[in-house]
Formats: sequence, structure tokens, C-alpha cells
Amino acid sequence: MRFLKTVDPKFFHTEIPYKPMGKYAHFLTVRVTESYPLFQTDGELNKARVRAGIKAENQAPISRLTMFKRKQSTPERLVGRELLRNYGLMTAEDCEYNVKFAMDNPDCIIYGFAIGDSGSEKSKVVVDTAFSITAFDESHETFTLNAPFENGTMASKGEAGSKPGEVTSRINQQDHIKPQVFFPSIVTLKDPTEAGFLYVLNNILRTRHYGAQTTRTGRVRNQLIGVVFADGEIISNLLWTQAIYDKLQADNKINSRDPLNEDDVIAAATSAIETLMSEEFIVHTDFIGTEFTALLNEVKTFTGDEAGIKEVLQKADAEAKAYAKKHIKQKPEGDKAKVGKSGKAG
Repeated sequence: MRFLKTVDPKFFHTEIPYKPMGKYAHFLTVRVTESYPLFQTDGELNKARVRAGIKAENQAPISRLTMFKRKQSTPERLVGRELLRNYGLMTAEDCEYNVKFAMDNPDCIIYGFAIGDSGSEKSKVVVDTAFSITAFDESHETFTLNAPFENGTMASKGEAGSKPGEVTSRINQQDHIKPQVFFPSIVTLKDPTEAGFLYVLNNILRTRHYGAQTTRTGRVRNQLIGVVFADGEIISNLLWTQAIYDKLQADNKINSRDPLNEDDVIAAATSAIETLMSEEFIVHTDFIGTEFTALLNEVKTFTGDEAGIKEVLQKADAEAKAYAKKHIKQKPEGDKAKVGKSGKAG
């Protein structure tokens, strides 16, 4: 059965192909921080020194915050796994992320897995590093971390041995990303089926927390502005970010003292991607603006309804199991696939 009437079925496969077939669905996403998330390695925020924009007047390098690919894909696939368990299509005993994989559900087949020498499935979801539009210095803030005792006195974080009321000079500081920092990010799904397309799109729309300490902070909203169906990969996150920066600078919308206005960012992101796609040398069909609004509204009729989302998940699960039965070596009953030392899920 078909789910979407706004999208030509030629953009989807009827079953998950084993070999790459040259069909791509690109989700155009602007990730917006809504609290103080941490995208860090070894205790420091991730950043890169890159050119500010594309135009000659914006070619001076700046430091930008970076959101590595695993910081994006892992929370999204965990949301999908949660849904599969909620609707009885996966159990924690049969499939546990980065511990053991069932190898036959939508998460394993679409997002991939690796099991040391026992086998692997390459991810069909391609995510690359995303860069903040604004410079590092304007996009982060340093906090002093401490914790109160029950009597109201404070101790620095990590000083559990301090006595109540005891004054300490040791202070622990941590850099956090500010709210309303924008990370343009293109999520690519290779060779989608219709159910697989809806599965990945739903995961992006539902994911709300990224980065470290997700139980206390890390709130991020995904603002989708379009979908591009193509016969190849499109532009990079960095190039899109630089083009957005150019447009915001040209309109005097970047002020180092104030956060960017979201409406300005979305307008610049939409204009920039339309310009960049017009310069591409691939065959592509763009759902941006009113065309994307119609598609998104139709998607919501499935993802916002219990019967609808269950139907999508069941279809995606059936496709994954058919693929696994046909292309993945089956392990003996009771022999669970575990992640080996060299194996890590994508």
C-alpha cells in the first residue's frame, strides 16, 4: 500500500535493495538549540576553523562550533528504537544498541550495525558534521558548576567529600552552547522505500535532545525546511552554512551581541539551498516551501496518529525482515549477535 499522495512513487523502492541503486532522499534540517547542549570531545566543545562565507567579502576564517555525525544520528536512531519497542516490534532482550543486534529490524537495516567478525550492515542514513552559522565566541558561554548541600551551602561539582558549610576555592567550569544557535544539517537516506523514508523522517521530527547530559540539558529542535529527491548526493553542510551566512550578512542580520532571529535564518536557509541546488549537476526534485508544507502535513496524518504510526512501523519492520532473510546470514537460534571489539553501530 502507498502512504503518501504528495510524492511520486518513482522516488521509492518497493523493497530494500541489496546494491546501491542511485536513489537519494535528502532531509534539509536546521537544528536549533533551545537550552544549553554540550557537543564535546575530551571535555572541550567541538569546533573548527573554517571560512565564514562563500563571497569574497566573507572569506576570512572564523571558528565555528561543530556537531559531529554521531552526535546527530545516534539520538535519532534511539528515538526510532524506542518507538519500535513501544509498539511491540522490538524487545530489549533481542536487540540492545551497541551491545547486541537482532539484525532484522528497521533500526539495524536502515541505520546499520557492526558485529566484529560476525558481520555488518552499512548504514543507509548518511549524516555529516554540522557547523554553527555564528562564530564560536558568539555561540557559547562558560558556566561555573556547583551543587548545594541540604542546608543550602554550596560546593563545587565533584567535591562530594566537602563538609557542609566548608568553603572551597576549587571551581569547576564547563563551556555550554547557547540557546538559539543554528546548525544547518542535511540528512541523506540512500535507496529509500516509502516506509523507510517515513521512519527516518519521523525520527528526525521526534528527536528533542542531542549531545552530553541529555537528561538535564541538550534540548534541540529540528526545523525541517524541505526534502530533495535526487540521483546523487547534494551539497555539504559546510557549503550550505556558508551560503546562509552570506545572505544573513548581506541583509545585516548578524549581530554579535544578539542571537539570530529564527525567521531570518529559515528564510536565508531556504533561499540559499534553492540557489545552491540550481547550480547542481544532478537530477533532482525539490520539495521546498509550499510543496514541502503539503508533504509535511500529509506525513503528520500518519506520525501523529497511533494507528498511522503503527502501520508505518509495521511496514518498515516487514521490509527489514524480508531484507534480512534474503541478504543477512542467519545465526543459530539462541546465538545473539554481539558487538565485537572492532564493531560499533553507525
